Amino acid sequence: MIKDRLCKLRLEMKAAGIDCYLIPTSDFHDSEYVSSFFMVRKFFSGFTGSAGTLVVTKDRAVLFTDGRYFIQAEQELAGTGIQLMKMGEPDVPTLIQYLERQLGEGECLGFDGRVVMADDAEQYEEILQRKKVRICWDRDLAEKIWLDRPKLVHHPVFRLEECYSGEGTASKIARVREKMESEGADAHILATLDDIAWLLNIRGNDVESCPVVLAFCIITMEQVFLFADSENQNAWSYEMKQYLKEMGVTFLNYDDFYGYLSKLQNKRILLCKARISCRLSKELLPGTQIIDRPNPTSLMKAVKNQTEIENLRKAHLKDGIAVTRFMYWLKQNVGKIPMDEVSVAEFLESLRRKEQDFIESSFDTICAYGANGAIIHYSASPDACAEIKPEGLLMVDSGGHYLQGSTDVTRTFVLGPVTEEMKNHFTLVLRAMLSLKTSRFLYGCRGVNLDIKAREVLWEQGLDYKHGTGHGVGYLLNVHEGPNSFRWKLMPNYQDNAVLEEGMVTTDEPGIYIEGSHGIRIENELLCRKGTKNEYGQFMYFEDLTCVPIDLDGVELSLLGEVDKKRLNAYHQEVYERLAPYFQGEELVWLRHTTREI
Repeated sequence: MIKDRLCKLRLEMKAAGIDCYLIPTSDFHDSEYVSSFFMVRKFFSGFTGSAGTLVVTKDRAVLFTDGRYFIQAEQELAGTGIQLMKMGEPDVPTLIQYLERQLGEGECLGFDGRVVMADDAEQYEEILQRKKVRICWDRDLAEKIWLDRPKLVHHPVFRLEECYSGEGTASKIARVREKMESEGADAHILATLDDIAWLLNIRGNDVESCPVVLAFCIITMEQVFLFADSENQNAWSYEMKQYLKEMGVTFLNYDDFYGYLSKLQNKRILLCKARISCRLSKELLPGTQIIDRPNPTSLMKAVKNQTEIENLRKAHLKDGIAVTRFMYWLKQNVGKIPMDEVSVAEFLESLRRKEQDFIESSFDTICAYGANGAIIHYSASPDACAEIKPEGLLMVDSGGHYLQGSTDVTRTFVLGPVTEEMKNHFTLVLRAMLSLKTSRFLYGCRGVNLDIKAREVLWEQGLDYKHGTGHGVGYLLNVHEGPNSFRWKLMPNYQDNAVLEEGMVTTDEPGIYIEGSHGIRIENELLCRKGTKNEYGQFMYFEDLTCVPIDLDGVELSLLGEVDKKRLNAYHQEVYERLAPYFQGEELVWLRHTTREI
C-alpha cells in the first residue's frame, strides 16, 4: 500500500516538475499533534509518530525522526522501502544537508507551504540557491492521491471563565499591545493555536487531545481580528461570539486569512518566523517590515498566575486520586483477570472520567508492557497490543485535561518477578528524577543548566535516554508547551530555552530504554517557585504538583544513598497526606504501605 502511494506521489511530482518533495508533520498552525486531515506524512509512509519528515525523490524515500521514535519507526517502515534517518546520530546528515546532497543543479524542491514553517523555508532557499534549486512552495500533492482524506472539522468552542484563567481577555490583549508598542509594531500575527486560545480565554477540541480552536489572529493597536469558522453554529454559539465582540474581537472567515494579509502592506508586523508558515510569509507584500520575535503570549502563558497555580494543585490532586486507584487496581488484579495494554489504558481513563471537571485525556496514553516499554512513544491498538501478565514491568505515561489545568504523569509498575538489571535501572531512574526535582538554584538558570542533575546519574553508569528530561505544560492547553524545558543540549533555532521563572510548570522525566527487554520512566510535574533571597541573589526551587506513589517494589535499596532515601520518603509522606482523606478501608491500608518510609 505504501509503495503504491509513493508511486502515485512520484507521478504527481513528475507532472508538477518537482524533483524532491518534502512532507513534514504539521498543520497550518505548527501544532505538535495534528488532526486527521493533516496526517499526510503518515498516509505516505505508514509511520504514526508525532514527529518526522518524509523526503521523496524519483528513486528514493527517507524519513527523518528523533530518538524517541527510532525503534517504532524501524518497525513501521519495514517493507515500505523508506529508509530511516536517525536524527542526531553519527554520520546521519541533517535534513538540510540531505536536501543539498540530493538535489542537482536547477532541480526543484516542492512542499505545501501552509505546513512548512517560514524560517525552515528560508533556510532551504538560502542553502539551495547555490545550486540554483527552485522552490515550489504552493503544492499539496496529496489532494489528488488521498481521495478519502478526512474533512477539516471545527468543534464546539467554550469560554474559560476567569475563575480558571485568572486573567480576563481584555487584560491579556492589553499586555500584548504593551509588548507591541515596545517593539514598535503596528500589528501582531498569531497562527499558533495555543497562543490564540490563551489570549482570548477560549477552548475547543479541533486537535485531538489539545483543547484548541482552529483560527488565525491579527492584533492591532485598535482591533483584534479572529479568523475562524464563526458561521458554524455547531462550533460557535451566539453567546460565545457576543462575548468576544464585547472584548473588541472582529470575526472573519477562517479561509479568508491569507487574502487579508494584503491589508497589512507597509505595516510593521510583530511575528515569530519559527511559528508561522512559509505561505503566510510569502503572502505578506513587499514593504511590510517584519519584527521577528518570539510570540509575547508564549512566555506570558508559561508563567502561571496565582489562580492557575491553585487550580493546578486541585487538578493534580484529582489526577493523583485516579492514577493511585489505578495502581491499586493493577496490583490487586494482574494475573487474576484478563488485561492487555488497551484495556488497562481504558480503565485508567474511566477512573479519570469519574473526577469532577475532567474533560479528556491530555494525550494518547502510552501503556507499554515489557519490551514495548523501550519504544519511548509507544502506541498500542486493539489489534496490536500485549497481554499483561504478573511479571515484568508496565510503563504508563498518561494525563488529563481538567478545567483546573492539564496533567502529565508517568509511573513504571512492577507486576511480578523482574530481573536484577530491571531493578537496578528502575532505581537509577528514580534517583535521577529525585535529584532534579530537589534542585536549588539561582534565578537566571535555564533548563539546559539543570538537566545534568538528572542525566549524570545515568551517565555515570554509561547510560542515557534519547529525549529531553522535561517539557513545559500548558494550562488546559498543549501538554507540551515552551519556552521552558530540561535538555542537555540545544537544537538549532530551538525555542524552549527560557529562564526558569516562578510559575512555570515543567516535567521531570528521565528514563532508561533497553530494546527487546524493558523501558522505565518516572515523571512528575514541577512548579518553579521563589525561595530564599540573599546577598547571592534570588534562589529558586521546585514544588511537586504530581501526587502519585512511586512503586517501591522496583527499588533496589542497596543503590540508594541516604540523601536518596530522605528525598523519596519526604515525597511519599506528602503523597500520603494529600491522598489519604480520599481513601478508606483496604485501599487506605494499601496506600499507607505503598508510601511507607524506607
